[in-house]
Amino acid sequence: MRPLRLDARIERWPVAGAFVIARGSKTHVDVVVVELAEGDRIGRGEATAIYYHGESAESVLAQVESVGEAIRAGAGRGALQALLPRGAARNALDSALWDLDAKRAGMPAWRLAGLATPQPLTTAYTISLGEPVEMEAAARRASGRYPLLKLKLAGEGDDARVAAVRRGAPTARLIVDANEAWTGRDVAAEAAQLAAHGVELIEQPVKAGEDALLDGVVSPVPLCADESCQDRTDLARCVGRYAAINIKLDKAGGLTEALALAAEARASGLEIMVGCMLSTSLGIAPAFLAAQGARWVDLDGPLLLSKDRADGFRFEGGTMHHAEARFWG
Repeated sequence: MRPLRLDARIERWPVAGAFVIARGSKTHVDVVVVELAEGDRIGRGEATAIYYHGESAESVLAQVESVGEAIRAGAGRGALQALLPRGAARNALDSALWDLDAKRAGMPAWRLAGLATPQPLTTAYTISLGEPVEMEAAARRASGRYPLLKLKLAGEGDDARVAAVRRGAPTARLIVDANEAWTGRDVAAEAAQLAAHGVELIEQPVKAGEDALLDGVVSPVPLCADESCQDRTDLARCVGRYAAINIKLDKAGGLTEALALAAEARASGLEIMVGCMLSTSLGIAPAFLAAQGARWVDLDGPLLLSKDRADGFRFEGGTMHHAEARFWG
């Protein structure tokens, strides 16, 4: 095996307008891109720092470079799991290694992973947090084009926000992300209000680590763990409290862990959602494979940018088509 050439860099991609959640607003995203070259074969991966873990693009890049010698010497996906902890750096390298291994094998990455031929997926489209009138206007613009909308919430006034979105998009399916903002609130009562508007999933109602607050809660809408479930080590505290988990490759540390996490979660009776951070199509390419068969898909990262990579996914409204993406197997 020839030594690999490793190139890692930070790229900045502008957001279309602003992306607003309970924790703040973003006008751009800095992603870390990793390329592993072996002769004329190049494996590519992209990751976005998990800011609520204290990661930054710079710290992720430093983590990647810290294991550069081992990767150049031939450390593969299995060894990588021990070299780096879960997080964006491991995701960037794991993704690049999957891509490179698929090219070495002369087959697409989905086949290398033992998956069925990927099918088009319908992704949620995110409505940023705002005043009800703003969210209603955004929902009206999205209505008819995106059949599944994901709303960012903040706690106080959430019922009014969801009611406004329902007015703007009367036929859309709705899921919401509380972003930990319901800690200290009556989760079952809040959920009952949203159920009246047809909401079908509520992400992360309480703060991660305070999941015991959900013990005994009977919610009329399924609850989904996001920040509370990073990888398989978190599953035990999710079972019995949540009906679903949101798998993100940047949290889990790559497709390798994401596929194992999905399998164990399903075996534990949990439904699967696959999401993403703000990212380009390169970042969601491996997540698209993990999302095959998921009940909810939230891979709209490229749709929220001012532009995507030229060789990215083709989106028809909320439908993602993989065949046209000219990278990542």
